[in-house]
Amino acid sequence: MARKPKPKIEAKDLQGFKYFNLLNPLLERLHQDATQRDRAGNRQLHFDHYASHFLLYFFNPIVSSLRGIQQASQLEKVQQRLHCSRASLGSLSEAARVFDPGLLEPIIRELGGMIEPAASTRQERALANLTAVDGSLLPALPRMTWALWVDDQHRAAKLHLAFEVIKGTPRVATITPGNASERAQLRVMLETGRLYVIDRGYAEYALFQEIVDRGSSFIARVRDNAVWREIEQRPLDARATAAGVRADRIVWLGGQQKGADLKGPLRVVEVGVHKDNGEVETLLLATDRMDLDADLVALAYRYRWLVELFFRWLKCILGCRHLLSECINGVTIQVYVAIIASLLISLWTGRKPTKRTYEMICFYLSGWASQEELVAHIESLKKHPA
Repeated sequence: MARKPKPKIEAKDLQGFKYFNLLNPLLERLHQDATQRDRAGNRQLHFDHYASHFLLYFFNPIVSSLRGIQQASQLEKVQQRLHCSRASLGSLSEAARVFDPGLLEPIIRELGGMIEPAASTRQERALANLTAVDGSLLPALPRMTWALWVDDQHRAAKLHLAFEVIKGTPRVATITPGNASERAQLRVMLETGRLYVIDRGYAEYALFQEIVDRGSSFIARVRDNAVWREIEQRPLDARATAAGVRADRIVWLGGQQKGADLKGPLRVVEVGVHKDNGEVETLLLATDRMDLDADLVALAYRYRWLVELFFRWLKCILGCRHLLSECINGVTIQVYVAIIASLLISLWTGRKPTKRTYEMICFYLSGWASQEELVAHIESLKKHPA
């Protein structure tokens, strides 16, 4: 049977224009850069226009495809609010390969810098620079040959993300083919002054040393068969015991070969975690932070799960599971604009979004909730801090 045509998009169906009041000054620099690159002087669709159309896509569930973006661009209200003219489908497709996604990175950093961390408790203050790092697959079409994953029958792009846990915001992101090394991408994203929390897929002693040499620290889960030579057994206080900490050791990590990658001793904190089936799993957490209380080491690793929740939000709510471009450049632009959309929502709500807030925003953008009801929800969040 023929596919039922989608209803025509009308101006009354679109929401979220208020976000552009904050973003337009930041996007203006994209317009200036694109103008300098347009030597022929005949480009109608500039980078700021392209990014604005993508933001419209993320803020409006009714716009669900590149053709939907093109249709929305024909509306007079859209053209007035985004300060751009009608975009052709060919121009939108070409733009994915022409514009430089790296120009969006300063905007991500600037918006992230506007969000203040809610460091009000002892734990949050101690872990103020905690940064969770992980990767997540974005399903790709079979004809996207660059997106290699597993074998010739599977294609996927991979989003590598450094996520500020206490702020609840993304910090650095890269896009690669699905089979790219997560450790290599962490090396690309390394910054100074961060406390990285990583899973055992990143367990490489040379990488641990590179993090320290870069002026940052780490909390990393190491494999259950890790070997070490114990130097000191540290005492556990009541908070550590309550957090499930079983042992806190200072060790020389690694055997004769792998241990040579490390320049100094590390801590290994052993934590027992209760699983859903009632069993207790043992986690071995290595860190260079000798000053951090053992219960905070355990808590920091639990916080790593927040980056997984952000992946779910990005793919399931904002729609990055559906890729609008088939080239890696275009996929990177789509993901970066999705991150910008998420940061704008965080700035609007004034706190880390919760699942309930996600739902309320979706109700609003889908037309089920009024703007007054959404504002009332946000005000209620301020009365009941997390």
